[in-house]
Amino acid sequence: MPKSEVTPNSPRVNKSVSAKPSPVELHIPIKILSSETATGSNTPSGNIHFREQKGDFQRLRTMMNSLLIVLFFALPFISIDGRQAILLDISQQQFFFFGITLWPQDFTLLAWIFIAAAFGLFFITVFWGRVWCGYLCPQTAWTFIYVWIETRIEGSSNKRKQLDKASWSGSKIGKRSTKHLLWGLAALLTGCGFISYFIPARELYIDILTGNASFWVTSWVWFFAICTYLNAGWMREQMCLHCCPYSRFQAVMFDANTKTVTYDAQRGESRGPRKRKQETNLRESNLGDCVDCNLCVEVCPTGIDIRNGLQYECINCGACVDACNETMLKFDYKPNLIGYMSENDLKGVSYSYWRSPRFLGYGAAVVIMLIVIGLDLNSRSEIQLNVIRDRQSLYRETADNKIENTYQLKIRNKTQDTKQYQLAVDSEMPFSLIADPIITLAAGEQVDYPVTVLADKDAIPSGRKMIQFSVTDVKQPSQQVSQETGFFSP
Repeated sequence: MPKSEVTPNSPRVNKSVSAKPSPVELHIPIKILSSETATGSNTPSGNIHFREQKGDFQRLRTMMNSLLIVLFFALPFISIDGRQAILLDISQQQFFFFGITLWPQDFTLLAWIFIAAAFGLFFITVFWGRVWCGYLCPQTAWTFIYVWIETRIEGSSNKRKQLDKASWSGSKIGKRSTKHLLWGLAALLTGCGFISYFIPARELYIDILTGNASFWVTSWVWFFAICTYLNAGWMREQMCLHCCPYSRFQAVMFDANTKTVTYDAQRGESRGPRKRKQETNLRESNLGDCVDCNLCVEVCPTGIDIRNGLQYECINCGACVDACNETMLKFDYKPNLIGYMSENDLKGVSYSYWRSPRFLGYGAAVVIMLIVIGLDLNSRSEIQLNVIRDRQSLYRETADNKIENTYQLKIRNKTQDTKQYQLAVDSEMPFSLIADPIITLAAGEQVDYPVTVLADKDAIPSGRKMIQFSVTDVKQPSQQVSQETGFFSP
């Protein structure tokens, strides 16, 4: 029986043929994307030189970024009762936060705050996608600062691209040197700003500028300065594309009602250039509203084309929205061809967030964490007490038929004010405290206070009895701590 020939265009295959058919070679066309095409950059090095853009969302982003930066540098200089309002004093193991002193044992409160902030971020993401990345992320804020400096020195995006291509000359060396010098100065100030949350700010800046800072303080300042210089000056969008974990998992929090920066393809396609006010020809040629000006790509900090659909690289900064609306205004088209829209918005479907499981779940998580924070704050004591028994002897018998037990009380004043405390021993049995019942502690001070508890041998049963030490604030009796321990007798 002759062999059947199998070709890609054969309508049928003779299944009765037992012989193995000849292999078929399928040629799939492959398109090689250069780094320039992938990033949207026109420079040989693949650097993204995005254009400056003005508009409502850019004004909002600039205002939010500026507020973040001002708070970052200004908060360490705020003082309350003569002490820096926010200071994480590692050497003293204290965290001062606007009049509240937190100690290592109070750091569960910080954990609750961080968890609540995370759920709050997830809750906002359900509504507006990655608006945190576009409007409040420090990486975005510092990147735009560095690009602003670069633009002032080297010119617009097109001029910066041309400067990248140009051969080295005196002018290019001068511009690059000035830019990197200002970048380095901004990085050094950022390093000082970060470390000022751990070392008193007024002392830190003076010591760094005069060269009197210690080796470790100087090292940490320069470490964070170098990190800032590399992240905001060189890596920029690479931090968002490859290093930030949030960009990788944020899409799982989206649903059909999440508003993200979106291109309305049904309205915009087919895209194509045209002259202004060419409405008649536009209908005849079946062109959409997109004039293919490519401005949405040129203003994007991460170099993507939003017209290709939802992409994890998009930081929702709204630059492409402002650029597109500016073009739509020139052509007298409706705005928001690119805008903050949800999938249901594009379909014209009405919806309610109250029916969204993510809305209810993240909202409930935020409320629960806020309740936990409130309960933790309410139960937090301003006094710390730790009772340690004398380990050398369980008890001592005196000549007058009494039993003594010795203890070491570790008492700490967790406030920022000098306090007076009253000591007491509580029990149903007749115990007496041999020590001064009033003790004065300075702000943040901890003392080891030895005390002796005495009882008549005939008035208490033998063996181990439970007693309770209490420490009470003299002026605020509601502030009290207590701890149980054992009293031993023959």
